[in-house]
Amino acid sequence: MRLDASGKVSLDHIYTAPDPRTYFQVLRPLGYRVPQLAKPWFDKLVKEYRETEQVAVPRVLDIGCSYGINAALLKYDATMDELYARYDGSGPGTRAGLLERDRDLSRSRSPARALHFTGLDASAEALAYAQEAGFLDDTVNADLEADDPTPAQRDLLAGTDLVISTGCIGYVTERTLTRVVAAQDGRLPWMAHFVLRMFPFDPVEKALEELGYRTTRVDGVFKQRRFAGPQERQGVLDGLAAAGVDASGLEEEGWLYAQLHLSRPQHR
Repeated sequence: MRLDASGKVSLDHIYTAPDPRTYFQVLRPLGYRVPQLAKPWFDKLVKEYRETEQVAVPRVLDIGCSYGINAALLKYDATMDELYARYDGSGPGTRAGLLERDRDLSRSRSPARALHFTGLDASAEALAYAQEAGFLDDTVNADLEADDPTPAQRDLLAGTDLVISTGCIGYVTERTLTRVVAAQDGRLPWMAHFVLRMFPFDPVEKALEELGYRTTRVDGVFKQRRFAGPQERQGVLDGLAAAGVDASGLEEEGWLYAQLHLSRPQHR
């Protein structure tokens, strides 16, 4: 088992396969569930934004979107259990077959919510699948930690109403978020980020505050997934202890936990 710098097991390979089967087959035994837990919170935020800003079809940017999981859950009212069963290996054996089946899903289900989804991710393979399947409307294949968006990428980011993420903060930092905001030409999209407790959100919150945001943390915690093994458990616990985060009753019991941070313009 190879751990990354944070102490978590490295699962990089599941994000770069040509289709989502590896992603779901690796994460299913670990009980990965945070997108499902995030869904009602994103729903609530979309509803409030639509009513407050009088925007009929909000434009959502999902940072670290991988294969368009949040888009499938929100636009087509899919569930994580449904997606786990969909990609368990018992269906079509080829990428083309999987894509055709997923296009049938996106064509046959009227969107449960009128949303325009853009995915931002460093994996060209995951983005390509999600867009071809009909989950994502637009994609931005970029590493905004390292570089500013190109003019074409900036055009795709512009006009974002809501920015969401379910686990990428910590690997993605305030550098990416400030570049996303800079692409809005003065507008401040609302944000909702589910962030593992092992990653401090303070630097992000401070950077957003300087841009004109007010951030609140929702009470409670959200299970992300089980530890992949004792080595990962110890690596994460060591990191939490070094950061002064009490893992009693939470990570010590064998799960990674996230917290939800909501950031809105200060005048809202």
